[in-house]
Formats: sequence, C-alpha cells, structure tokens
Amino acid sequence: MDAVSTGHGVPNPQKSRIANSMGKARILMEALPYIQAFRGRTVVIKYGGSAMEDRSLQESFAGDVTLLSMVGIRPVIVHGGGPQISAAMATEGVVPQWEDGLRVTDAATVRVVQRVLAGEINPDIVRLLNRHGSAAVGLTGLDAGLFTAIAKDPRLGFVGEVAAVNVSLISDLIDDGLLPVIAPLGKGDDGEVYNLNADTAAGALARALGAQKLVYLTDVEGVRREPDQPSSVISRMSLNELSDLLQSDAIEGGMRPKLLSCVDALTGGVAQAHILDGRIQHALLLEIFTPEGIGTMVTP
Repeated sequence: MDAVSTGHGVPNPQKSRIANSMGKARILMEALPYIQAFRGRTVVIKYGGSAMEDRSLQESFAGDVTLLSMVGIRPVIVHGGGPQISAAMATEGVVPQWEDGLRVTDAATVRVVQRVLAGEINPDIVRLLNRHGSAAVGLTGLDAGLFTAIAKDPRLGFVGEVAAVNVSLISDLIDDGLLPVIAPLGKGDDGEVYNLNADTAAGALARALGAQKLVYLTDVEGVRREPDQPSSVISRMSLNELSDLLQSDAIEGGMRPKLLSCVDALTGGVAQAHILDGRIQHALLLEIFTPEGIGTMVTP
C-alpha cells in the first residue's frame, strides 16, 4: 500500500525544523511584554549560594545577566562570599570566634574579608560577566562612599549595618550602560572598614536606587509556609502577608535577613522582590520573562 492511500506521507525533516523554530519563536514572543515592561528599569540581584560556586550555574547566571543587559534592563549585582572567607581564614590560621551564632570580625578577620571579597571574588565575577559580553565593572561599598556603616554590635567587632547609601556613582555607571558588581563592604564614620550582610546591602541599595526588582538567588525553591515542607513554597504574596509570616516561626536561618530586606525595600518604593532557587539554570530568565515564574514574588 502506498503512502498516499494511507493518508501518511514520508517524514519531512524540513517540517520538523520549522516546528522546532516556531516553538522558539513563541517563547521569544511570550517574553516580549516583559522586556517592554522592564526595559530601562533597574534590577538589583544578590548573587550567592550554589549559583556562585557551581561552574555550570556560574555560566548560566552570567548568560542570564548579559541577556538582561542586552534587552535594555539595568542589572546591578551585590555578591556574597561567606564560604570563601571561611576557607581563607582557615588557610591563614585565623581562628573564627562566635557570639550568639554570629561570626566575630576582629581586625585580622576583616583584613581577610576585604582581601577575599574585593581582591578575589569580585574580579572573578567581573571577568565571568565580561567574557559573556557584559560591560561589568567591579566596586566595593567603600568606593565613592557607596555604603556608610555602623557597628551592628560591639561584641561582633567590624560587622556593620548599612546606615546610608550614596548611589551617585552607581547611577552614573548604569546610565553609561555599565554593569556594577559590588562587594558588601562599608566604611564607618570612625574610618574603619565593616563587613556587611550582602542580603541587607542588596535591599538597601535597591531601595536607594528605586529599583523595579530586588532578586535573591538562594539554595531553596522559594519562601516556604512550612519550613520542612518543600511543597509549601509560596508563589506570590503581598507585603502584608510577608509581614504576618515574619511574625511566625516559619522563617528561620538565612531566609530571615533576606525577607526583612524585602520588607524594607518594598516599603521604600521597590516594586517587586523575588526569592529564587539559584540552583536552577536560567532562574533569572524564568522568573522575569515568564508568567509562571519559579520562585516567590512579593509585591506591595
């Protein structure tokens, strides 16, 4: 029986290629409204966790950020470096000390922190982004008085909190099409260098810049209503709902400073905050350019 009488034709490789290309075109068209909505807007991204340590995730992150820049969105990156700092301290024989679960940062420790954040991690991220086609430039919170800090607790030494943010340099850089990559260090009125929590620094910067989005890359799927239940991830919630959640026992560990920073940023005019799983490749693109998203989005 020939192919015509059965109603089936010989497979046409050209048709399958066209179908595949049409699928890609649909994906691009779905992203178009989001590109139009966020073009020219600033997105502050806190980069840390597995996304910063796994090679394939580093490449995915760099590609995502470069694409954001290419379509007219203005990314600003604040990075962490806790594991790298701990490893450097061990290598140099600096013994960590703790108070109420927080690392005491004495003079020897803050020197290690400054060297690792500003001298190793920051330039590595800049090189990675520039290799993907970004126009990244490395900074610390010390440059042009970006972050002014105050001591968080005298017992903790040179651990600081953000007291003021001077965004003039950052605004000039992003207006010129550059991509700032910032190490979370601050200078106190006493002239000392302080180690800042990167989550808190990112939130304070997003607020000062009037950013459209504040994005945290984490090692969990999003904000969980029940800490031990991955299925309880909240896809979207309001600022009031987040404030209520922070009063419960559901938020613990490293998630708390992230969410407190989200509250501060949204209260200060940031339009949206996102908690994303940085272990997923292209997490940034999936959250920003698709209607479903993949993490938790908080809105005012």
